[in-house]
Amino acid sequence: MNVLVVSATEFEIEPLMHKNNIADVLITGIGIPATIFHLTKKLSQKNYNLVIQAGIAGAFSLNLKKGTVFLVDKDAFGDLGIYEKGKFETIFDSGFINENEFPFTNGWLMNHHEYLTHSSLSLATGITINKITDDVSQIKELYEKFKPDIESMEGAALHYVCLQQNLNFLQLRSISNVVGERDKQKWEMKKAITNLNIELKKILQHFIEI
Repeated sequence: MNVLVVSATEFEIEPLMHKNNIADVLITGIGIPATIFHLTKKLSQKNYNLVIQAGIAGAFSLNLKKGTVFLVDKDAFGDLGIYEKGKFETIFDSGFINENEFPFTNGWLMNHHEYLTHSSLSLATGITINKITDDVSQIKELYEKFKPDIESMEGAALHYVCLQQNLNFLQLRSISNVVGERDKQKWEMKKAITNLNIELKKILQHFIEI
């Protein structure tokens, strides 16, 4: 099985980088545009059976412990839309695009891979944003709009590209911080990355053995 592991930075999958001999690795750079460009380019060069995106994420709830690893079953572009008269509307709210126009389902980019139902990892709802913020009102608005568990800057880009190309994919995220907390001393980056790579290795071993 040809598997591609995708991450925004080498830092997030550093343990894998040193011991990997079973999967290709793509470092896209941070953000939606870089992810879409480099992932699409890579997929045009080789056929893959599975793409796994691995990275850290911020948690919207204090109940989600730092270092916990999740599989994301649905994601959305959280700031793609119109901000007018103090209110944010998505491109679906505004009527520019039907919320069920492919590859969207009710405005979400869904992953129906059967592994999500078999894995011992909990599932999470993600949103992907271009701008990280510590503004309490903006964070509250995002939560009320999407009811997400986590946020990243690349997840929905993975879902979008792979759904468009009818390609199996998984998004693996480990909690490093609470959304809005910019004091890095309160983050648990080392724990998040260690746990992320432990679960990533398990997933790779599962699929390579099939």
